[in-house]
Amino acid sequence: MEHIRTTKVEQVKLLDRFSTSSKSQTGTLYLTATHLLFIDANQKETWILHHHIAAVEKLALTTSGCPLVIQCKNFRIVHFIVPRERDCHDIYNSLLQLSKPARYDELYAFSYNPKQSEVERVQGWQLVDLVEEFDRMGVPNSNWQLSDANRDYKICETYPRELYVPRSVSKPIIVGSSKFRSKGRFPVLSYYRKDNEAAICRCSQPLSGFSARCLEDEHMLQAISKANPTNRYMYVVDTRPKLNAMANRAAGKGYENEDNYSNIRFQFVGIENIHVMRSSLQKLLEVCGSRGLSVNDFLSGLESSGWLRHIKAVLEAAIFLAKAIAFEGASVLVHCSDGWDRTSQVCSLGSLLLDPFYRTIKGFMVLIEKDWIAFGHKFSDRCGQLDGDPKEISPVFAQFLESVWHLTEQFPQAFEYNEAFLLQIHEHVHSCQFGNFIGNCQKEREELKLKEKTYSLWPFLLDEQKKYRNPIYSEHFSQSFAVLEPDTVSFNFKFWRNMYHQFDHTMHPRQSVLNHVMNMREQNKLLEKDIKELEAKLGHHATKEETDAAFTKEPLRSVHPVSPVHKTLECFKKEQPLLRANDCIRTIEGANAADNRYSEYMEELSKTEPGMVSLEYGVARMTC
Repeated sequence: MEHIRTTKVEQVKLLDRFSTSSKSQTGTLYLTATHLLFIDANQKETWILHHHIAAVEKLALTTSGCPLVIQCKNFRIVHFIVPRERDCHDIYNSLLQLSKPARYDELYAFSYNPKQSEVERVQGWQLVDLVEEFDRMGVPNSNWQLSDANRDYKICETYPRELYVPRSVSKPIIVGSSKFRSKGRFPVLSYYRKDNEAAICRCSQPLSGFSARCLEDEHMLQAISKANPTNRYMYVVDTRPKLNAMANRAAGKGYENEDNYSNIRFQFVGIENIHVMRSSLQKLLEVCGSRGLSVNDFLSGLESSGWLRHIKAVLEAAIFLAKAIAFEGASVLVHCSDGWDRTSQVCSLGSLLLDPFYRTIKGFMVLIEKDWIAFGHKFSDRCGQLDGDPKEISPVFAQFLESVWHLTEQFPQAFEYNEAFLLQIHEHVHSCQFGNFIGNCQKEREELKLKEKTYSLWPFLLDEQKKYRNPIYSEHFSQSFAVLEPDTVSFNFKFWRNMYHQFDHTMHPRQSVLNHVMNMREQNKLLEKDIKELEAKLGHHATKEETDAAFTKEPLRSVHPVSPVHKTLECFKKEQPLLRANDCIRTIEGANAADNRYSEYMEELSKTEPGMVSLEYGVARMTC
């Protein structure tokens, strides 16, 4: 609270950046310890979490007040007009401090209290168990073992404690290989395919320079190759552009020399580094935030940003990996520079293409825990959680989510989760409301005691999974593919409007087919519930005797004597094709004629003699 200089400012105007008119909403702006809150004249509330704020800009004073523009990490942009410059200056300085905390314990997760018991908190963190996940894959087995070499984080601080390596590998080989790899990130198992015993492994670049080699590292790769009895060669996939990898050789790093490693096939896939991605996203946001662009200007701006081209490169790398595993039965070792950005993208997307489990809501949580959180993607640095080096910020995880969204667009029946699920995860990666994404690695999270002091996101998403369920998901369809094979031709990549414009409500009306289907599905469920209730009431009250009595009551008899031959009109018989007796029975009772209590009555009506219709208030003669 010491950073808050002004807690309340009245007569603040909220502008809409895409509104065609100059209208604005006038209301009151509140500044709390965790949120910026704007309440307009209609009592509509706009909440902005301090940790979501990426940049705050105070513009030059105008005749209507002092403009304040806030850009958020979830791509919300708000434009306030504050009446007095002094108030605007106070809010500006407060937000600069509140949006860039210096310590982890200042993050929202450490003060967030969802009123859960301690038992519920513990159960929430136990929801995803990676030992259980590797057991689902069929590991450990005769070729792969769980190693305790990194139990105390002594070999690699950015790896998890539990690591799976080939059974033939000893601890000295692990230690030797780690010394030859950047940041000590030696080759370990990421995904194991049971049906053909092929594996996805991950590591960082070797410290090879121009000529250096390491026998332990060569033995490690040979052990990975031999752990797959169905195919003796393996791929080494370097996710960097070849020029970048060659440039790293001058710094004593680089890539594997095929002459030193037996039975490997080397492949570059050309995904750019974090700095190129950060610049690309900035260009994209400038294009989609501009008003009045022509179609040509928008499309050329989208192309020049290179964003979709980068998404395409990431997906093509994952497709290469998945096909090598599924069709060639070859194991694949993936690395980039340090093995925590592009490597996480490619390994997780490759697993998603290969395994239907990761295309379920629970499975996607497991996938993120395994390939992103446990293996040390630097969420704190990449998302700018603390006041640090802005050059470390990069939308690596956002690219992964967008790649998954493109897959859901091509295979809408193969994914249990919908777009809203991906957007919600993106929201909380930056919110710092839950402990899952805080910190850069598991060791750091254990030191922060996040499982004791914060809550896990996953149980909250599962509690609301009804909102995130894809209504056209087919489990049979998803499992019928040995591997998903998306088409990466250029026209299959499109601008993700609901990611970058989800808060721009005054843009042209938007319709979501999936939302419409989900609403219809909910309405159908309510109608089915009503039908069951009505059927239960009919079954309870309408017995056969009551029904017969209902049709023989005195008011239904004719005022004048009626001949038996006049019970049914000939014209009724002519109308029968439109309303057959059996149709009536199914409509009333939902059963066959043999079970229907009205069958005797319908037989009586089906007689062909002309007759007279008996009404409660009189008799009407009809001729046919």
